[in-house]
Amino acid sequence: MRWARTSRTRALVGVPVAALAAVAVVVAVTRPAEEPEGRFDTAAEKYESGEIELDSPGGEANGGEGGEAAELRVAMEQYAQARTAPGIVAPGAYSSAFTALQALPATQQSWTELTRVPYDADDPDYRDYYSNSSGGAGLVTGRVTALAVGGDAVYAAGADGGVWRSTTGTGKWQPIADQLPSLSSGDLQVDRTGALWYGTGEANTGATSYVGSGVYRLANPRSGTFSTSDRIGGTELESTGVHHLRFAGDTVYAATQRGLYAHSVSGPAGEPWKLLYAPNPTYLPGGTKAGDPDAGYKNIVNDVAVDPRNAAHVIAAVGWRGGDTYNGFYESTNGGSTWSKINPGGAINPQDIGYATFAFAADGSKLYVVNESVQRYNQGTGTAAANSLLDGIYVSNTGNPSGPWNKIADSTKLANSGSALKQSTSGKGYGPGVQAWYNQFLAVDPANANHVYAGLEEVYETSNGGSSWTTPGPYWNFSFPCWRVDGLYAPNGNEGCSQTSHSDQHAVAIGTVAGGAPYVYVGNDGGVYRRPVNGAADRSGHATDWQSLNDGTLDALQYYYVGVGKLQADDAKRPDLTTGEQVLVSGGLQDNGGSLLRPGASKMVSNFGGDGGDVLVDPQDGCNIVQEYVALSMRVTRTCANPGPDRPNAFLDLSQSTTTDISPPDVNARFIAPFTANTSNAKQWLAGGNSLWYQDQGWDITSGDQWKKVYTLPSGEQTFTAVAFSGNRALATWCGPCNNSGFTRGAVVGTFANGAWTFTPVNLDGSGVPNRYLAGAAIDPKNTNHLVLGVNGFSRRFTEGPGAGVGHIYESFDAGKTWKDTYR
Repeated sequence: MRWARTSRTRALVGVPVAALAAVAVVVAVTRPAEEPEGRFDTAAEKYESGEIELDSPGGEANGGEGGEAAELRVAMEQYAQARTAPGIVAPGAYSSAFTALQALPATQQSWTELTRVPYDADDPDYRDYYSNSSGGAGLVTGRVTALAVGGDAVYAAGADGGVWRSTTGTGKWQPIADQLPSLSSGDLQVDRTGALWYGTGEANTGATSYVGSGVYRLANPRSGTFSTSDRIGGTELESTGVHHLRFAGDTVYAATQRGLYAHSVSGPAGEPWKLLYAPNPTYLPGGTKAGDPDAGYKNIVNDVAVDPRNAAHVIAAVGWRGGDTYNGFYESTNGGSTWSKINPGGAINPQDIGYATFAFAADGSKLYVVNESVQRYNQGTGTAAANSLLDGIYVSNTGNPSGPWNKIADSTKLANSGSALKQSTSGKGYGPGVQAWYNQFLAVDPANANHVYAGLEEVYETSNGGSSWTTPGPYWNFSFPCWRVDGLYAPNGNEGCSQTSHSDQHAVAIGTVAGGAPYVYVGNDGGVYRRPVNGAADRSGHATDWQSLNDGTLDALQYYYVGVGKLQADDAKRPDLTTGEQVLVSGGLQDNGGSLLRPGASKMVSNFGGDGGDVLVDPQDGCNIVQEYVALSMRVTRTCANPGPDRPNAFLDLSQSTTTDISPPDVNARFIAPFTANTSNAKQWLAGGNSLWYQDQGWDITSGDQWKKVYTLPSGEQTFTAVAFSGNRALATWCGPCNNSGFTRGAVVGTFANGAWTFTPVNLDGSGVPNRYLAGAAIDPKNTNHLVLGVNGFSRRFTEGPGAGVGHIYESFDAGKTWKDTYR
């Protein structure tokens, strides 16, 4: 969930216009060498407007009001670039790297987890103009990508947070996978013996996703914990993502980013996974085309499903969401030994199959599918078609994957079902399915073949096979008549609209715990929510019985950055900050705004909305905070963004907001752009976009005009990736182009003297520093000639960078003239 709350986007008496999640598919991007001048002041405004268009294997990025779809792809491709280096890492390198990691020296100090407390996205005391408060999501945590119910327990997997167990079905989560090499999560399934299978590697193709280390099986999940010895197979499924695991008899199927695999359920665990189908095997690791920049897009299997009536009948949804010749539905009638591409009949267009998810009825009588449209994906920025990428939801009433298929929902039908998202024929606004390439789940009630739950940005439900739909889990409550600016929301009360689930749906499971009634559990960018399978709703079809299971024990939040400052006396008087330690911790969170915590307090609150990016906190006063939205779109507060009683209309009236826009007018900042303060003088700041910007007013800055441009990269497509500032020395790294094709990187070293900056490019050619993304920069405060570079490039979603035998930490002791590989 993202916010674009400016005077330009406030449409309904201050009610914010929807802006969607900060994740997107990994694509190769070519940016224009020069951005058009005059219309937009900052890169953030260009992303929001859709002015920046991106090229990808699927074509141009889409957009709309606020240009969110284009913005999301910017997020995606730039996050991917941070893990990019040309080539593919072969399976086995992940295990080697994990072994090397364990041998690194470690700090001997003890650590205490701070965020194992409830995180309240709806706290009414932080209802500032730029907050998420009153949206209705209640208590939240990080993105949950997999759910399973079985053996009197519920299991949830965080996108980057491993596996968690709840034996109550209502919360009180326990981590059970913390000892595994990868905590990135693809799927969870309970087999017929009660064992829990965990496919690592998030396969949502999202910006904040990581690859996995394989598939694991835990025989006693209700009481046990995963270990490395629980891995099934060898290294075949390392460094990839697992979309889904499915069972048929003694076979488990794995739909992955590198093809469809199978393994025996009861056979020797160490036997290798068998590759059943890959449409383009020469692009796999070890293949003749493995070095192609598009290799990672050529063998994606999005889903696999088994016919309940015939275990030998297996179907697969295969293809890149931007389109390729191999995209389509595939079928095997002999348990996966041979495969053929289906030519589906009826309403589905075989040429428009993108990212798709199947769901059989329990008896096999019906087969449902939700399909993302390749054609819409490739539409131009700002078109009406591009404002929803949903092709539709379909049913085959015979259970035959060949059809005939009937369309039972599209974006317009879902928008009219009580959705908070409304698509406009003019190309403005967003319709359900605007992120259908990222948000998808589908489940059929085991007791009723006509009762279906579908997840896109919102949660949808039909009880009559798709003739009509409701929206039990709308995107948020802001657009509904029941919304009240002074209303209390769960967990604080029940005035106004009922609680909704967080936006951006990824996982669903239906089941019972401890002999209770059946519940539907959904996993999304805000954690886990549940309601009875046949739950209650108001007359608009919005559920009145959602329960957030994010009680603070499922600690899977995804932080971009964290800042810490001292607690001052006036800070301690603010709500939720009255008890605890003498510091305040602020963070920027993927899709969960900005967080504020006084360690030792009973809960954490959200005081900024949208995606929290980089964060800068006054070390002397933790309520002086700078929070980034995206692309150096920065706001400063001196009050922790708590309006207090003197500003009763701060939520509706921008002029009463406790935050101030201080964005530097950069034309090409990265999605999560770097900025920092001088370690010797916290009032001196540097920020990096296409240019480096400097200001020395500290938290007294009141306008973006107070930034001074002190250095600009030679090319408009070059952008700074990391910035360090200590004393009179600065170190900044950049890339451009930043994608696989033609990737380049570099650094500049700056000296500040007599109130002026001098920057010198660093010659990295022949330095030993590899041609990979430079994600980190640091300066030794005791010796500013001692510089450190952090080099990424191993754990990327699609194309992997060479990692084995090549270092990731480089040091210079002569201000960047020579470099040393510190850890190999």
